[in-house]
Amino acid sequence: MSISTHVLVSVTGRPAAWVAVALYAGGELLASGTTDTDGRCRLVEGATGAGAHRLVFGTGDWFAGRGRETFYPEVVLTFAVREPADHHHVPLLLSPFAYSTYRGS
Repeated sequence: MSISTHVLVSVTGRPAAWVAVALYAGGELLASGTTDTDGRCRLVEGATGAGAHRLVFGTGDWFAGRGRETFYPEVVLTFAVREPADHHHVPLLLSPFAYSTYRGS
């Protein structure tokens, strides 16, 4: 199994480079990293097991670093891993006052 994300700024249509991302299963931190210049971050290449997982994005620090206010100091996306052998791609579409997500491929 692998878990990855891609952060895009919906206001500009551009990738969000250098956003901090952490992956949790229950209370356990499994991996952390930052998005690259294309807004992408691959967090896990091996099995993590079935069940609830959370991606936590450091959006407040990211916007502050760009001199922008945001309503969301962090974005937490909780998703269910039902097929541990599958790739799970969870993109984040971000703006200062809204966000959305979907299961990617």
